[in-house]
Amino acid sequence: MNESTKAQELIERCAVFAKGVRSFVRQLQKDVPNLEDSKQLVRASGSIGANYIEAQEAVSKKDFIYRVKHSRKEARETAF
Repeated sequence: MNESTKAQELIERCAVFAKGVRSFVRQLQKDVPNLEDSKQLVRASGSIGANYIEAQEAVSKKDFIYRVKHSRKEARETAF
């Protein structure tokens, strides 16, 4: 499996994850704390893949590393 295939697979997995998070959020009780937390959860889960896509378009290795680290930060935020 080459790097391009691995990158595409990770992007697809991120998309599936973000869709799963949205499905989960739809099942939550609609109260104020859940609404606020859900908004942030949806944003962070979608940002994981979006930032990784941006990393694939990086203009330098340093830029790539920065964008991947940002994607990992969003993943940690989603987990929290």
